[in-house]
Amino acid sequence: MSKKLFQASCLSAAIIVAPCAMAIPTEAASMPFNDIKNGGSEAELYKAVQELYSKGIVFGTTNTMFSPYQSLTRGEAAYFLAKALNLETKKVENPGFSDVPTSHPYYGPIAALATKGIIQKGANYHPDQFIKRSQMAKILTLGFDLQKSTTLSAPFSDFTKDNETNQYIQTLLDYGITQGTSSTTFSPYTDVRRGQMVLFLYRLLEKNDSSFYVIGVE
Repeated sequence: MSKKLFQASCLSAAIIVAPCAMAIPTEAASMPFNDIKNGGSEAELYKAVQELYSKGIVFGTTNTMFSPYQSLTRGEAAYFLAKALNLETKKVENPGFSDVPTSHPYYGPIAALATKGIIQKGANYHPDQFIKRSQMAKILTLGFDLQKSTTLSAPFSDFTKDNETNQYIQTLLDYGITQGTSSTTFSPYTDVRRGQMVLFLYRLLEKNDSSFYVIGVE
């Protein structure tokens, strides 16, 4: 199975609702963040942030900090994914979330994802709440149109009670995008960190220039 991914655009790094001090580069820019080490356990993270930042895809919580271990809000996650998928965020249908008015900084991305069916429409979106690992698995699987796994082969003892959610988790494992928090746990209700989301997007977008293949066997 071969799939091509969408081209990236840009990402956000707000802490709660409104974006923090940030500057999205319009052209290639050097790595400005001093809270990620270029080596050791952070080597891939450094490369991911550096590359996505240089393309105007991500930016930090300040001009010199990326805050990779800070939890990611649902609003930020929507912005990250919508921009990574290069979705239209200006001329969008209002999904009707009462907590996401048209004046909300993430209204466009949230509406774009809802229009594409990547997130479900409802009364509220809860943009200020932190996104969980299980929720992340779903939006990435749907957003990048991955072939959803139908068999659970991971040895996790903490899969959710919802089988479809577990299939999204298994999908990212099969594609080599993420892994468990231990050999037997995935921690589906744990917050996704900013650095983790960048790594997931980096790994997905990195496969864009080659055949997108499944590395897991069900």
